Formats: sequence, C-alpha cells, structure tokens
Amino acid sequence: MDTTLSRRAALALPLLLAAPARAADDVPNIAAAADLRLALDAIAADFRHSTGKQVRISYGSSGNLTGQLLGGAPFQLFLSADEAYVARLAAAGRTVDAGQLYAIGRLALVARRGGGFRVDARLLGLRAALAQGRIKHFAIANPAHAPYGQRAREALIGQKLWPDLQRRLVLGENVAQALQFVLVGGAEAGIVSLALLRDPAVAPRLDAAVLPASWHRPLRQRMVLMRGAGTTARAFQGFLQTPQARQAFVRHGFTLPGEAG
Repeated sequence: MDTTLSRRAALALPLLLAAPARAADDVPNIAAAADLRLALDAIAADFRHSTGKQVRISYGSSGNLTGQLLGGAPFQLFLSADEAYVARLAAAGRTVDAGQLYAIGRLALVARRGGGFRVDARLLGLRAALAQGRIKHFAIANPAHAPYGQRAREALIGQKLWPDLQRRLVLGENVAQALQFVLVGGAEAGIVSLALLRDPAVAPRLDAAVLPASWHRPLRQRMVLMRGAGTTARAFQGFLQTPQARQAFVRHGFTLPGEAG
C-alpha cells in the first residue's frame, strides 16, 4: 500500500511542478516603446477586466528592444514607436507578418513650471532663453536607438536650433528617461512624447507645448506578433485594435492612423 502511494505521489509530482510553468506561459511578455507606458498600462487593465487574462509589459527604447528581439528575447508581441524597427524584425524572419499600425506619436517641448522662459509651439521662448544663456542642458531621447530622439533631432535641425543645443544635450536611454531629466532638474527643458505628459502626477509640474507634426517624419507606431506567440498575446494584439483601446490611445495623446493630427 505504501509502495502504491509512493508511486502515485511520484507520478503526480512532475505534474504539480509543471503547473506553475504552464501558468507563467499564459502571461506573455510584451515589449513596448517607452512612450506607451500610460496608455498601455490602462489598456492592459481593461484587457484583464474584460478577459481575465494578463500580460507582462517591458518598456524601453524601440531600438534597444529590437536588438533584444533579434538576440532571442522571449517577447511575444512588440509595440514599436517607429515602424522601421518592425520592418527590420520582419525582414529577419522573426515576426508572423508585417504588423499593424496602431497610433501616431507626437512631440512636445517641456520645461519645469516656473522655469523662467516661455514654452510655446514655435520655440520662440526657447530661442530667447538660449540667447540669454539660460539653457545649460536640454534633454531628448538618444537618437541612436530611440525614435522620439530621432524626431526631436529632425525638428531641431529644421528649426536651425540643433547647433546651439547639440553641445547642451542630455540623452535619455528612452523618452521616459529624457522626461525624467527635466522633472528632476537635470535639464532646463527637453523634447519628449506628448503621451507621457498625460500622467496626472507629471502634468502639473511642467509647462508644455505640442510641436507641429510637419517638423519631422511621422512617428508611425506599429505592433507585430513574434513567431511562436501564444493565444493570450494574440488576444491582446486583437484587443489593441478595438474601439475601446483606440479611444485609450487618443486619451493619452496619440493620433489614430488615418486621422488628421
């Protein structure tokens, strides 16, 4: 009798040990651009409420996340701030298809409230502050791997401000870190994602102005399922295209593909 019970216990043990692994597989890892933190956290909460399923989201610069995915990182869905990175993954055979556009990002000039210069969409206040020597540090995301940094550089070059600001740059690993530099005083001003300014803990501390979209290439944000993506990741990707999720993107400062902005 004891032998029989021991055999049953031995047979059951691998099943018990395997159960947590299967449960973990049901919570897919999602890679997402840093500008999505507020919007995607809200959408993931709606997804959990609607379906009872969860996702695990890691935020970073689109370029760095692409490098991780090319290196075999176990993400099942990638939401990039620039569709060029999705195209790179697709060309390498790492994705199930070419993906779907989900949003258009916008840039904003920011400075700490009461910082002593006018924050406006034409950058007149920034020009004046530069001429007066009041801008010592200016924050953007690193253009080497962050789409918002690349577009910030394009806007500043077009407005003939790049030569004056380049030597004053403080580069964030991603756009969220660039915003943090401004918030903690590491830079007097910067150019970041409008979407991150919808945080009620952040907005009252900043003066901000949305920059004209015509000043840079559009931030066409594309998502794509990676090869081997499971059912929950596929369900979340579908949920991101529902009216409920699209409205959340709009609330958080994004323009929807095909709409004027």
